[in-house]
Amino acid sequence: MIEPTANAETSPSTSEPRRFAVVGTGSRARMYTEALVSTHNDAARLVALCDTNSTRMAAHNAIVQEHGHDPVPAYAAADFTAMLRKERVQEVVVCTVDRTHADYICAALEAGCDAVTEKPMTADIEGCRRIVETQRRTGGRVNVAFNYRFNPVHARLRELVASGSIGEIGSVHFEWLLDLRHGADYFRRWHRDKADSGGLLVHKSSHHFDLVNWWIDSAPTEVFAWGDLFFYGEHNGRRRGLAADYERAHGGRGAEDDPFALHMGDSEAMRRLYLDAEHEDGYRRDRNVFGAGITIEDDMSVLVRYASGAKLSYHLAAYSPWEGYRVAITGSEGRLELDVTESPYTPPGRTDRAPVRGMPAPKENTTARLTLRRHWREPEPVDVAVGEGGHGGGDMRMLDTLFGTDGVQPRPTHSDGTNALLTGLAANESIRTGRPVDVAALLDGGA
Repeated sequence: MIEPTANAETSPSTSEPRRFAVVGTGSRARMYTEALVSTHNDAARLVALCDTNSTRMAAHNAIVQEHGHDPVPAYAAADFTAMLRKERVQEVVVCTVDRTHADYICAALEAGCDAVTEKPMTADIEGCRRIVETQRRTGGRVNVAFNYRFNPVHARLRELVASGSIGEIGSVHFEWLLDLRHGADYFRRWHRDKADSGGLLVHKSSHHFDLVNWWIDSAPTEVFAWGDLFFYGEHNGRRRGLAADYERAHGGRGAEDDPFALHMGDSEAMRRLYLDAEHEDGYRRDRNVFGAGITIEDDMSVLVRYASGAKLSYHLAAYSPWEGYRVAITGSEGRLELDVTESPYTPPGRTDRAPVRGMPAPKENTTARLTLRRHWREPEPVDVAVGEGGHGGGDMRMLDTLFGTDGVQPRPTHSDGTNALLTGLAANESIRTGRPVDVAALLDGGA
């Protein structure tokens, strides 16, 4: 583990807009591109794009033009370091496939730039070690886009824990459910290959492990886990009669009536980013979730011990009929319970809320209930309000911190990214070996 940063960095203050480049121009990167050319353009300026695929960069430059700006220079991935120098880039936003995060973060640090990376910080232990060593040697800043920290509900929970409202923390229980649209989406795209994403315990759960580290102000020391491909995949689809006979949904004869199929033709944005770009790299965004070649799990249970002595029991299921999560933090003087519903059920087919068949519906009606249960006292409801926008308001607050001059809270650093990543990597190792994993030994190369 890496000791949590005592006073994480806030946004730098400068009179001139800071010069940013975005590397990796898929759908998630759209949020950063749009912010840099619109809401945060006064303090942060997009000066370049970089990707292996020129069509996707053109789709992002269309966004730039829609906001009244001239297109920015677009660079091939092989020209990344040349781009940093030529465009005088100060900070890089990394939105590439997870396994390549370390390459771009380290190259940016070596060039004297800072980096913002989408979570997870990277997808494997070798990349984690490289980032830690390069950051230590160069002194550059690495911030991880843990947007769930910026959700006001999660921030309120941290405040209550930090205030001592339930005393010393003994245990945390955390259950996260992905519904049949959101969960299925990880099994259609590149995330289905563990070598690319690290699996859901790295790609998705790093959000959740970071929240626990942040809530209880500690870091993981030992991890044990089980995990299975229980629902998705070719074998499960065949034996349960769920599999439709197509390799990918676009043009697939069996996909039209399959509720698990993604129909990218419904969306102009998805067509630009993916269908129109396939001729360059062959990437298919709409694979069959019950097809062959899936190497990640969809049902995972994890036990974690922390430096503080607290314990976590965690469960992630990616095939739930509804989407949301439950958290319970139990301390020496009481218990905090958080229940969040992001989608109460998963409707099939096309709906007004999900105009692209197969895509998750926007989480417009998220509800949250937070309860404080002190010893010997009646339960106390705690007033919490879900923020507007993506991830319960977390996206915009995070962008204010990353791109603005007055962030709402400190930036998650490389040490935060490392501790969240190590929990997932240790869990993967435990699933592989059937044994508990010492986190420090894993980082040091002894596990």
